[in-house]
This record gives sequence, structure tokens and C-alpha cells, in this order.
Amino acid sequence: MLSMTSDLIFFRGTVRYASVHAHLGRIGSRRDDLESLAYTLVFLLRGRLPWQGYQGENKGFLVCKKKMCTSPESLCSFCPQPFKEFVEYVVNLKFDEEPNYAKCISLFDSIVGPNPDIRPINTDGAQKLIHQVGQKRGRISLEGETDEQPKKKIRMGMPATQWISVYNARRPMKQRYHYNVADSRLVQHIDKGNEDGLFISCISSCANLWALIMDAGTGFSSQVYELSPHFLHKEWIMDQWDRNYYITALAGANNGSSLVVMSKGTLYTQQSYKVSDTFPFKWINKKWRDGFYVTSMATAGNKWAIVMSRNAGFSEQVVELDFLYPSEGVHKRWDSGYRITAVAATWDQTALILSVPRRKPTDETQETLRTSAFPSQHVKEKWSKNLYLASVCYGRTVS
Repeated sequence: MLSMTSDLIFFRGTVRYASVHAHLGRIGSRRDDLESLAYTLVFLLRGRLPWQGYQGENKGFLVCKKKMCTSPESLCSFCPQPFKEFVEYVVNLKFDEEPNYAKCISLFDSIVGPNPDIRPINTDGAQKLIHQVGQKRGRISLEGETDEQPKKKIRMGMPATQWISVYNARRPMKQRYHYNVADSRLVQHIDKGNEDGLFISCISSCANLWALIMDAGTGFSSQVYELSPHFLHKEWIMDQWDRNYYITALAGANNGSSLVVMSKGTLYTQQSYKVSDTFPFKWINKKWRDGFYVTSMATAGNKWAIVMSRNAGFSEQVVELDFLYPSEGVHKRWDSGYRITAVAATWDQTALILSVPRRKPTDETQETLRTSAFPSQHVKEKWSKNLYLASVCYGRTVS
């Protein structure tokens, strides 16, 4: 994952040996030192690491991705068993977890062997001197709907499909959802919603079918939309901008098509968007400096589309981009007053936009779910608690 803020742009450290969390821009702790040590030990034994050889501007990104996709078994395939056990242990430590140094040292006893000339290392005093930092945060299981931390969660794994849905506390209102909607059925659902006083608030796509969320709390006065075989139809969007419509929701399908929704009645005064083969952080950072904030985003295959707007109602904004649902980053941001305002995912990445609203909401409750199927039953349960769907996306990440 790359965690990005306006004051955190460049990675600092040695790319070859850095922990994954260091690549992600997160505050370091003891687990990161041990992960770096693990990579160093494997390098000294084997003479090479699997992520060596990348060049160019995206080197750090490619190295981070390779590290997350390389299992301990693969990394230590030509190393004695203790090396694999050490790597498995350190990459699954939590942020403020106190490492069991005695255990780490004992793992290598079988290959070091007894030596009367080596003085035993007493780790008790060292452990007492190490202060715990931060607040304990675990990784969220992708397939479950709880925040329980598995006893042993291996970071590297096989891709898994998932829906990510975000719920905000709102005053009681009417909300409606449709999913597995074919292109030919869009008009029917949207027209019926409009007749009932509902406008589209967010959309997503799965297997070239659409998911629509419509509600009565958007504040929009009118809305238009276009289904295009291309990933964002520039001419149509510019024509709607001339009519004072602004992009309020968009989604892309695996076949490259897109559904773009533009509305009147927003607070926006200007918009800009970018379509890119990789997540365009440099462009986002430049727009942040110009007073724009991310208000919508979508993916089509591995392409990204980011929409940024002036007068978006935010005072601060950050991005969490990960190969997993970035639970640790999200919990940390929630504690600092940020709330998720947009989500999107490709087949191997998940991006969340977290923002601080200028006007503090009366109820700041926000919840998320990760589910293998569209969370239709969960949505109804959330409604009973006055929690309403605010963002939804579908993508594949590493489990």
C-alpha cells in the first residue's frame, strides 16, 4: 500500500530492505526494524532478494508490491527452516506489539549450535526499556464482516474478490439499491427512482453489471447520466460542465465502459479529472495545492479515473492505497477525525479517500464491510440503525 498525504510524497529509507509498512508511509515501530532485519539476513545468506532489479520512477511501488506478493516460503526457499519461521513471525506483528526477542533468537539455535565462546544474550532488560507506541491495530479479515484479528494472518496470499461498502450515520431517509443491473435495465431503475424523488448517490460495477444506490438525501436539483463504451466520454462531460452539471458518481466496468452521473445542486465550483494506467498521486498532490479535493473515483480493469473539485467541503484529505483493504490506515485516520469519502478498487489494489469535513457532522459514525457478495442483507440491517450506504466498490485484492 502507498499511504499518501500532502506532506508525505517520497519514500525515505533503503528500498531493498525496508518493511512493507515503511513503503506504505506509516509510522515505524519495532516490527519494521525486525522485518528489515529479516530481509537483510536472507540477502546475506542468498546474495539476492526477489525484488532486486526494478528501475525507474515506480521502483518503490514495484518493490512494495513484490514484497507483499512474495510468501515466506518463496522468499526463504533456499534457506534453513528458521529463516522462514522468522519472516512469518515478523511480518505479522502488529504496530505496537512487543516482539518476543528471546523467541526470535531461539529460532536460530538449531543452526548456530552450542558454542562456549558465545556469551548468552539476555533480552529481558532490553524488552523492559522498549516503550510501546501508538494504539494497537490489527488487519481486518477480507472475507469477514468483523474487525477480529485472526490469530495468525499471513500478509501474502492469493487474490480474493470482495465488495467494500461504506456506511454513514444520517437522519432517517429513503434509500434504494439495485445490483446486477444490465446496461438495458439502467433506464428503468433510474427513471423509477427519479419519479420517487430519488437521485443516484453512488455507483459501482461487478462483472460488467452495475450497482446503483439512490436516495432522497443528496440535495441535488436535477441529474443526467451517460453509459459510454469508453472509460469517461470527455466531450459529453465537458458539455454538461457548460450546463453547470458536475460529476457526482462514476464507475467503470471490466470491458472498459463507464457510467458517469452528473448533477445540479452541488457545492462544487470547478472540476477536473484524470484517467491513468496507475494511481495518479502526483496529479492529486498538485491539485490539492490548487484547492481541489478528490470527490469521485472509479476503475475499469486496471485503469483509474479520479475526479477532483473545488469547494468540496473538506479541509484536509489523504489517500490510502493498498494491495489489501488498508484497515490499519483507516483506523488511524478515523481516530484523527477523517472519514472515508470515496472508494475504488482494481483487480489488485484498493484506494480509499479520507477527508476532514469543514462542517463537523452531528453524528460521525462510519462503518465499513468487506463481503464476497453484494451486501444486500447488511444494508437493510444498517438502515435500521440510521446508517446509509455512502460508497461502494468491487475489486480483487490480496487475501
